[in-house]
This record gives sequence, structure tokens and C-alpha cells, in this order.
Amino acid sequence: MSNPEKRIVILTEEELKKTFSRLTFEIIEKISDLNNLLLVGIPTRGVHLAEVLRKEMFNKTSVNVKTGIIDPTFYRDDQNRVGIRLIEATNIPTSIEKKDIVLVDDVIYTGRTIRAAMDALLSWGRPKSIMLLVMVDRGHRELPIQPDFCGRKVPTSKKETIHLCLKKVDGQEGIFLDNESLKDIS
Repeated sequence: MSNPEKRIVILTEEELKKTFSRLTFEIIEKISDLNNLLLVGIPTRGVHLAEVLRKEMFNKTSVNVKTGIIDPTFYRDDQNRVGIRLIEATNIPTSIEKKDIVLVDDVIYTGRTIRAAMDALLSWGRPKSIMLLVMVDRGHRELPIQPDFCGRKVPTSKKETIHLCLKKVDGQEGIFLDNESLKDIS
């Protein structure tokens, strides 16, 4: 991550908590049977977000929604461009047949990660529905994929990056924008 002085705060810790709460209510409103819901996180931040949402949902409804992990790395069509990171084990704790699935990711950009995650997920079976939740939609889509649940739309340039920070992982919480051109300024 870049120099903290050169980051722009998109959401503070408090605003992020309010966004989690709002997104949880949106899911509760849209899904008629929460016992049929499976939150599936995309590594790395999506896995942690799915767990945050599971806890929020439990606090609001007393339903303990199942969570899983889907690693789309081997389903990507752009591995040579984005490289390969350490693979995280896919863990789907139940059959996905006829389940309502919410794929959870931190940021949507081109849509390629989501397409790969859907391909990976469909290799496990045929769900009733697949919906997408992202914390930030930054635009620049290369595929016709749009989130069903979105924390914040933040139009960016291709030189900018968005970082979701979670206390459990990063020691701080919030959403930040980094501008690559600012990194070069001393």
C-alpha cells in the first residue's frame, strides 16, 4: 500500500460499519429464506467481508448464515496479465444446489474476477441464484457484470487503486483511494 499521507479516505471506520449494516438489511430484504442463503467470499478481502456480513446478519435476525470461499484463480482468462497469487483453498460447506448465493468481493473493476468466480462456483453445482455484493464499484468494466449490492460507487482513473482495510487483517478499518501519480511525488 502507498504512503498513508497520499491516500484519500473514501469511507472512515464508522462509515464502513454503517455500510455493512445497510448492505446486510438489503440482503435480508431481497432473500426470502435466509436459511437458504450462502455467502461466498472471494479471496482475499471478500472472505473476511463475508464473515463480517454473516455476523451482522446473525445480530439482526438470529439466523446463522453459512459462509464459504471460492478461489477463482484457475478460472481466470487474464492470468498472464494479473499474475498468480498464493492460492486459497476453496471451501464450500454445503451443496449449492438450489441455494441463493451472494458472492462477496471488496472491489469490482473489470468484472473478470467475478466472471471467473462464477465459473468456479458453477463447477460445484447449480444454485437457485447468484448475486454479487461489493464494497466498491470503481467502474472500467470489460464484461457486463454489475453488483446487486454495492457499498459505494467510486469512479476512478486506471492509475488509481482502491483498498479496503479491515482491522482483523490490516490493523485499521476504512476504504482508501491511492493515486499512482501521487506516489512519484516526493
